[in-house]
Amino acid sequence: MSALIHTTALVDPLAQLHPTVSVGPYSIIGPDVKIDAHTKIGSHCVIDGHTTIGQNNHFYRFCSVGGMPQDKKHSGEPTRLEIGDRNMVREYVTINTGTVQDVGVTRLGSDNWVMAYVHVAHDCQIGSNVILANGVQMGGHVHIGDWAIVGGLAAVHQFGRIGAHSMTGGQSALHMDVPPYVMGSGNPCVPVGVNVEGLKRRGFSPEAISALRDAYKLIYRRGLSLDEARLQMRQRQTEEPAVAPALQVMLDFLDGSARGIIRP
Repeated sequence: MSALIHTTALVDPLAQLHPTVSVGPYSIIGPDVKIDAHTKIGSHCVIDGHTTIGQNNHFYRFCSVGGMPQDKKHSGEPTRLEIGDRNMVREYVTINTGTVQDVGVTRLGSDNWVMAYVHVAHDCQIGSNVILANGVQMGGHVHIGDWAIVGGLAAVHQFGRIGAHSMTGGQSALHMDVPPYVMGSGNPCVPVGVNVEGLKRRGFSPEAISALRDAYKLIYRRGLSLDEARLQMRQRQTEEPAVAPALQVMLDFLDGSARGIIRP
């Protein structure tokens, strides 16, 4: 056994672990697991299912990763879990594989911070640079965009979508979609403004931030329909090409929202 794998760990001979992967005491690695370089598996973790994990991840003790979906329609199909690079996954996090009723794979991107007791359900698609605070709970098929922050103990309804660069307060109940760049909070979750500080930290120009604040007003403050708000955003894209990419993220999200977005 490798010096990086504790003598009490149970690693299936068919599992594919890079020689630099470390596995802590009493952890269990299943036969269909593939783990890339410099990833650390803490003590008492279980990683199974058809699971692929990238480089430089850190799974703290008592994680359960790659378990079967909590979906009564699941009949043992070999669905998957894919995890990128440089993720921090803290204690008691559970991440399930996908289902054939969706794309068949749950995904967690790269550079995410997943705090204790988070549940990532089947078929969830989590982007990169996302922060999921302690106790965030997701139903199946949830999509979360890059750089989103979800506060502690928030609950996300199945098929819910949380847009890029958004920020959701702790204990929020998300029954509807949270648009990109928007801050939301409450039960039910309601919009409370634009995540301006987050956008500044990520290098958005003053012009782009101004355009996004105006977009928020079009959606929530002017009494317009979503179609009217989208039309005015597209007009601004034509008039100010420099802010067009930031507005396009919002427009694409609104166009793809099936559940509808959070409302005051």
